[in-house]
Amino acid sequence: MPTPQERKELQQKADELKNQIQELRYRLNQINDQKEAVFHKRDTQGKEISGLINNTRALRRERDTLTAFVKTSKEERKKLNDIIKAKIEVIKKLNAERRTIESKSGIKDNPARIKEEIDKIEERIETSVQSFDKEKAMMKRIKELKKIYDEAKKVSGVWGESHSLSKEIDDLKKTADELHRQIQHKAKESQEKHELIIENSKKIDELKKTEDEFNKQIAEKKEELGKINTDLKEKLKLMGEMSEKMMDDKQRERIKKDADRRKTLSEKQRDVEEKLTKGEKLTTEDILILQGAEESRR
Repeated sequence: MPTPQERKELQQKADELKNQIQELRYRLNQINDQKEAVFHKRDTQGKEISGLINNTRALRRERDTLTAFVKTSKEERKKLNDIIKAKIEVIKKLNAERRTIESKSGIKDNPARIKEEIDKIEERIETSVQSFDKEKAMMKRIKELKKIYDEAKKVSGVWGESHSLSKEIDDLKKTADELHRQIQHKAKESQEKHELIIENSKKIDELKKTEDEFNKQIAEKKEELGKINTDLKEKLKLMGEMSEKMMDDKQRERIKKDADRRKTLSEKQRDVEEKLTKGEKLTTEDILILQGAEESRR
């Protein structure tokens, strides 16, 4: 058992140790709060990163769809342009053929007008009396006009075919132009999506750098907490040892008896609870034990 002087010195050391323990607990709570604050910042930023990643994935899908449309439309437009070029070559040949026929025959008249003149001469021959020479001249004229008419029909057929092709080409050009307009519009949209993807990627990279810094701070706080915890445990152990040294024999005996009493009460309580489970009758002592257990819980 320590002497009064030793007890006094132990008490002084215990008081100092108690202050140190309080300071360590304060520091522990303070650093833990700081760690939780960094945790919160990191989690908030993590949600922002997750949102940007999801948005970037959606943008990529939209961009890829637009890019695929542009690619397919360009191929379709190229096919249309090839068809237009081929038809233009056909028109050139038809026009050259028409010019050749016109040049050889010297015919530029409308076939309908020539046919109308033939019909009129034939009607005059049929409805009026002509001299032999006059009728012969009229028949010769009909023969000449029919020859001209046949040549003119060739020119007319070539011209009609050329006109039909020109209309087809105009329609194809309208389709190609509309397709070109859509390609430009979709390509612009695709580029805008791509630029947003790049912008998001830069933001994600920057946020991840900050997230790494948060992780570093959290690791530092955890390490600091670990050191303080170790120090605190050592000081609490030392405080326990000093408290043990400052106890006198009566205190030790009282603590031992109290521990034994609690142990005995706990064992008796288990026995009574077992009786209750089995439905056995309780004695007055059993009821008092239950009451004592209930009061000890309060």
